[in-house]
Amino acid sequence: MVTKGKLMDSTMKERVFDIINYIFLLIVMIVTLYPFLNVLAISLNESTDTVRGGIYAWPREFTLNNYLEIMKYDHLVTGFFNSVLRTVIGTILGVFAQAMVAFTLSRADFQGRKFVSTFLVLTMYFSGGLIPGYMLIRDLGLMNSFWVYILPGLVSAFNIIIIRSFMDGIPFSLQESAKMDGANDFTIFYRIILPLCKPVLATIALFVAVGQWNSWFDTYLFNSMNENLTTLQYELMKILDNTSMGGNVDANQMRPNEQQQNQVSPESIKMAITMVTVIPIMLVYPFVQRYFIQGMTLGAVKQ
Repeated sequence: MVTKGKLMDSTMKERVFDIINYIFLLIVMIVTLYPFLNVLAISLNESTDTVRGGIYAWPREFTLNNYLEIMKYDHLVTGFFNSVLRTVIGTILGVFAQAMVAFTLSRADFQGRKFVSTFLVLTMYFSGGLIPGYMLIRDLGLMNSFWVYILPGLVSAFNIIIIRSFMDGIPFSLQESAKMDGANDFTIFYRIILPLCKPVLATIALFVAVGQWNSWFDTYLFNSMNENLTTLQYELMKILDNTSMGGNVDANQMRPNEQQQNQVSPESIKMAITMVTVIPIMLVYPFVQRYFIQGMTLGAVKQ
């Protein structure tokens, strides 16, 4: 009887613990999901109604006018194409270049491994600054060029260290065995190392892609005079800036004819722009989620 009572107490405690966990996770989910739903609701709500407030997770007066208003701006299609192009090319070349450097630094037979690794770490603490960086890009002839989006950020010291840490967990005997079979360094890198590094490469690819997609300041600095090289983020930034200059207008103080002339408020434009920038990354993330989770836990288990 005593044993049975203890089992019942243990079962009751486990149920209470599970209930508390479920409640806690539910609260975390709501806190995490609500801001996104609120932004989506405002972006889909009629603009003059938005300024009244009181919109939470569902639009009060559904409309697509906020998104249609964004599409009226010039160069948006060109900017979208350039953003997609720079994201795809920058991610592929960036991940490949960083993986090659990391592979070299992970090799036990590389004599300059410690020096190069220290040099890379130092670049994370010190930089030349904005003006020297601008002068360097100008002297390299990258001004008003698409490659200014790709080449300056091709190698990241942080990403290289992450990839190298993952490669250090791969037994070096695999490379020695492949070399004994006649494989050269590039064959070892391409056919042995890269397939084993899919988790960390997917993680770095997501980091690089998000950085490329969200970048607009380089367009402002180097390609603002060339409309053919504009990017989506830069164009959306200009739309947001131009809209915000008009200020918020209280719909209750507007006459009917004025309400028809002011169909879009800055708040609605902000939220619509936010959704336009976030949705493409959200569509890509499910395809790399499995590898991304594995890559984020790469240091959790040691052989």
